[in-house]
Amino acid sequence: MRFFRIFPLLLLLMLSIQAHSQQTKSDSAVSIPLFYGFYGYQWPGADMAERFGSNSVVGPGFLWKTSSNWLFGAEYDFMFGNNVKNGKDIFKNLLTSDGNIISGDGTPALVAQFERANAVSVKFGKLFPVSKTDKNSGIFFTVGGGYISHKIRIEVENQSVPQLKGDYKRGYDRLSGGLMLNQSIGFMYFGKSRLLNFIFSVEAFEGWTKGYRDYYFDTMAPPPEGTRFDFLIGPKIAWMVPLRKQSVKEFYYY
Repeated sequence: MRFFRIFPLLLLLMLSIQAHSQQTKSDSAVSIPLFYGFYGYQWPGADMAERFGSNSVVGPGFLWKTSSNWLFGAEYDFMFGNNVKNGKDIFKNLLTSDGNIISGDGTPALVAQFERANAVSVKFGKLFPVSKTDKNSGIFFTVGGGYISHKIRIEVENQSVPQLKGDYKRGYDRLSGGLMLNQSIGFMYFGKSRLLNFIFSVEAFEGWTKGYRDYYFDTMAPPPEGTRFDFLIGPKIAWMVPLRKQSVKEFYYY
């Protein structure tokens, strides 16, 4: 993964930004509540990798950094991708001998499959300043837990296949969900400008999920017994909006 080769260089760049900060009046950490929005990219592992390829992730979050640099927050993740592995196998009982699904009017139908997933979590962590003149920015880590669900989104052009409408579609979408844990490590930076506040991190998800549908039409059986282990990991970049009237670096200059 190329990302893990360039991550140390990005971290050094961020640390160099910190090195140019000079103190004039105050070097104390302050309490900062904030909202943030993020974009990330993830690679799957374990059982997740058998069903899906890599995906993007976006969402909002809330974080409270205390004056002791403890971190408390909550986050929503919406994950999406277009790499469904062995997707045609799910429709094996609908395929003709030449590999098509026939629509209601007797012509081949256009059927697309996508990955869709949602996760909600609460987080707890700690920030470690790397500059004596900026106690509000630095390297951080968090751990957390919550809930994750995922499914195959099935889209049929003009809803032309009766076997893939309404409740029938649910027999193929593999909806699964369960409890999860997550961990992240990265760099948090509060700039002098209220517009220059960002987080760059690497985050991992581990989910223990099970199938929610009562019956799979392609296997003509209920979901397999037991729990799936779903794993995701990847980088995230977030833009923060501190809920403060003044910049957290009002006593700093560059």
